[in-house]
This record gives sequence, structure tokens and C-alpha cells, in this order.
Amino acid sequence: MIVSRTRRNAVGIALASVLGLPAAAFAQPAEQTVTIGHAGPLTGGAAHWGKDNDNGARLAVEDLNKQGLVIGGKKIRFVLQSEDDQADPKQAMVVANKLADMGVKGVLGHFNSGAAIPASAVYSRAGLPDVSTATNPTFTKQGYGNVFRILASDDDVGTAIATYTVKDLKAKNIAVIDDRTAYGQGAAEVFTRGVKALGGNIVAQEYGSDKATDFMAILTTIKSKQPDVVFYGGMDAQGGLIARQMKQLGITAKLLGTDGLCTNEVAKISGGAVDGLLYCTRGGKELEKTSKGAEFEQRYKARYGTEVLTYAPYLYDAMMALAAGMRAADSVEPEAYLPAMRKVKFDGVTGAISFDGKGNLQKPDFTVFTYKDGKRVRVAGS
Repeated sequence: MIVSRTRRNAVGIALASVLGLPAAAFAQPAEQTVTIGHAGPLTGGAAHWGKDNDNGARLAVEDLNKQGLVIGGKKIRFVLQSEDDQADPKQAMVVANKLADMGVKGVLGHFNSGAAIPASAVYSRAGLPDVSTATNPTFTKQGYGNVFRILASDDDVGTAIATYTVKDLKAKNIAVIDDRTAYGQGAAEVFTRGVKALGGNIVAQEYGSDKATDFMAILTTIKSKQPDVVFYGGMDAQGGLIARQMKQLGITAKLLGTDGLCTNEVAKISGGAVDGLLYCTRGGKELEKTSKGAEFEQRYKARYGTEVLTYAPYLYDAMMALAAGMRAADSVEPEAYLPAMRKVKFDGVTGAISFDGKGNLQKPDFTVFTYKDGKRVRVAGS
């Protein structure tokens, strides 16, 4: 027989009266549904990233709901509201306004910097804590007090790959391509500054787009400059094609990139051309090197039947950061727990989680990978 919470509370209160105890001793806490927004590319060329992120966030919600958290005297049940921003800045604004109007209590995302930066203004006006994987430094330099970056920024990762390029690969002449997005252009600019500061020579700077498929003309121009390294600021969909077309043109330079190229998907797109060719730097440690990472990978695969792509564990930690802020403030209301978010500190799946005054992850790690037999292989890192 199913007994309603109201009935259970009434019975508890009556029993408390008989025993001479406070009614609260037997009363069941009321339940409250707390909706958290998630925004990312769920369709289009970047949908594999968005789905991976969504999976990580949902796994965190499921884990939190199993804990039976009581915040502000109420048992909390989290619900994730995912919206598709199509990796497009204009659609991101539509999504951001929709989530704010729905009254979500916090936001995870957006994934792409070009979407996250304009959307963050909406969340700032709404006073919503906004935890993102956006890596462009601008995201946390706008003066908003509600944004948090859950991994290393392009400043961190771009500098790391620039150092690796000059000091470890001993590259002298470097060509740079970017996709003109906030993410790709930002990564290329940081990398270029880092290379120049270390004495590297930029022999070519070319531009594509995040929709481009034919890089033959750009690569032919670059080939004539005889670079040691070609850096690409962009995502795996284009990075894999660049690797393939470099091989077709007989370009022997190494291909470098940041986290957008650090996926198993890039190996598939390249047709195996990335093996021994591509070096990429990603924010964070390998999951196997964190205290909770290996367990997370196992649970993720058991839950979704696929391997972690890249950012699922970061979205998991982002959701846990929101919950940690709510616990600290004993409130799910954004205006109450936002100040507590700035003091959040815990051991997450991806490592130690805490934020500086601007919302950047403190002491971010990084890892450099190359590819062998279509799989990432670690070659350096913090």
C-alpha cells in the first residue's frame, strides 16, 4: 500500500505527541524539484561534444538524487533541462533567455566559447550561476560575478602547447591556421604569442571556418613555407580533415592543436592520418591519473554504453560544484548560493575544484597527447 507524504507526516506527528517528542522528530521533509539548465550543441557537427557533456551532467544529477540531499529543510530532486544551442552565438542567446525565463536555478554550459560568451550576459542579468567549459579567456574577463570555468583556459593550454612546440619538438618555423571562432581564434592567438616569446618564427597565418572541409589551397600555401609545425585552432571535425589533407600533400610537419583536436573522433575523421602526426594539449589530467577518474570512466561506459569523449567528467564536476554551493548556503536560490560558489572546494572527478576571484579554475592541469593506432597517448603534462 502506498502512503502519501501528507499521511506519513500526520502519523508521525500523532506518534510524536503520544511519545512527548517534537513533531519534527517524525515529520518527513517536503520535496522540492530544482531544475538546472544545460546548454550545448545537441545537433550539427559538434553534437558529439554536446551529447558527451549532457551525459556527464545527467550522471551527476542521478548521483545527487540518490543521495537524498536536504537543503533548506527540503529534500531536493534535481532535474536537468538540456537545450540545443547548435554551437551558434545567436541560438545561444535564444536558449539562454529561455532557461532564464524558465526559472532554472543554475546553468551548465555553454560548450563553445562563441556561444558561452554572449549567453553569459543573459545569465549575469538573471543572477544565475553559470559553470562552463568555455576556454576563451574573455569568458571570465567580462566583470561578471556569476561565471565559473571548470577547466584550464586557452591562456593556460595555449601557453603549454607553445612551450612544448619550441622546447620539446624543437620547432623553429611554425604555421598557424584558425577557424575564426572565439575558441579557435583565441587558442591560435595565445599559441602565437607563446611561440614568439620563446623565439619561434611564425612563417604563415591562414584562416578557415568551423564549417570548412577543403583545406588544400591553404595547405599548399603553407607547404611552400616549409614549416616544422602547423598549429590549428579549431575542432576535431576540421582538424581530422587537415591531417588527412596534409598527408595527401606530403607535408611532413607535425600538426598541433588544443583540446578541440584531442578526441578519438579526430582519428576516425583523419582516416588514421593523425598517427605520429598530431600533438594536442588538453586542459586537465588524464582521468586515470585522478583519484576518481577510472571509476567515473567505468560508470560512464556502463550507463551509456560508450567511452567518455572528453568533457563529460568536467560537466559532472560542474554540476557537483553547483550542488556544493547550494549545500554551503543551505539554499537552492541563486541569489543565496552564488556567493558560496566562490568558496567551493572539493575533490572532483577531474581533480581539485576551486575557483579564483574571476571564476577561473585554480591551479589547472594540462596534458599533451600524440596518437598511435588511432588512440591518444600521453607524452607530457602536469
